[in-house]
Amino acid sequence: MDSRWRFISTDDHVVEHPEVWVRRLSKAKWGDRIPHVERQGDGSESWVIDGVKCGLIGNGSAGALMADRDVEPRTWEQVPAAAYAPAARLQAMDADGIDYSVLYPTIAGVAGEAFGRIKDAELELACVQAYNDWLIEEWAAHSKRFVPQCIVPISSTEASVAEIRRAVAKGHRGVIYPGVPRHLRDAPHINDSSYDGLWRICQELAVPICFHSGCSAELELPAYEGFSSALVGAFNAVARPAGIIPVVSNLIVSQILERFPGLKVVFGESGLGWVGFVLEATDYEFDQFRVDAQVPYKLHPSETFQRQCYAVGWYDRSSLRHACEYPGAGNILWAANFPLATSTWPNTQQSNKACFKDVAEATRDQVLWGNAAALYRL
Repeated sequence: MDSRWRFISTDDHVVEHPEVWVRRLSKAKWGDRIPHVERQGDGSESWVIDGVKCGLIGNGSAGALMADRDVEPRTWEQVPAAAYAPAARLQAMDADGIDYSVLYPTIAGVAGEAFGRIKDAELELACVQAYNDWLIEEWAAHSKRFVPQCIVPISSTEASVAEIRRAVAKGHRGVIYPGVPRHLRDAPHINDSSYDGLWRICQELAVPICFHSGCSAELELPAYEGFSSALVGAFNAVARPAGIIPVVSNLIVSQILERFPGLKVVFGESGLGWVGFVLEATDYEFDQFRVDAQVPYKLHPSETFQRQCYAVGWYDRSSLRHACEYPGAGNILWAANFPLATSTWPNTQQSNKACFKDVAEATRDQVLWGNAAALYRL
């Protein structure tokens, strides 16, 4: 009998290879505005997206696959195959006991924000669709163990809805969206009723909408310039999940979840330790200021989270046990966070056993795979 624990990793990343957009977008129409890799004067390589230079690994990381997790690749030749090639990725999953992997982008931004900044709505849509089609055709078609999620254009809700409908029809199982669209372009606040079509289509198609930490640098305190490179990496790994707290806090008081009770929401790379605090604090202040005396609410903020939201853990030990009690095991997903430097790979099975040491078997199975299997209909 296989001694591995069943495990669906709900937050992993693909690193898009240099040909993704070059092959799929018209050179005659878009020229050098197409996302592509360029050699820099110091010998390193960078992505250039509509004239804007980005890092070779975008807003992500391939650190788990590097000999030194503090060092990221400087040229494409240095990027390990498991970061960008589905066959090599499956081998890495097999070695680490990962049965299914839910995928987020890297070069496109952890929430598609690299394209959300493009002011040309036609080019934004072309880049988004190229990514979504590539993920289906090169990853999902390679193995059912890859769970694809689409990014969307944010130039308008109508464009978002149309692409979600198209992408889900092709096989995408989730929708990735930036937590603060107005940080990327001139856009209404995400609570505005103009986004109702976005929530409605996700509810209608029964696909979760996913807000990934790190998609808005404005929500994070920058690391001190005097820190060592290792300390910068460690600090950013702490600040990044904490940056999702305002997104969660806003969502659970916005009444979006009350108006769309079938909508499911995932907070990627969130960690678990802050969840109980945020829910308790929001409920307390909600009552202290007698908010529902001014605006009618059917549920407390924490209750809407418990009904519809999921936080994602991957290293949490003591906070896992607390989170299983409040908000509850039904609100927790688990991940390897591969291939980021903060990933538990290649020791995920050992890490999971340590984290779940004192957790009941039924609860363990619910968090490691049961919740994800139901959410993504696996």
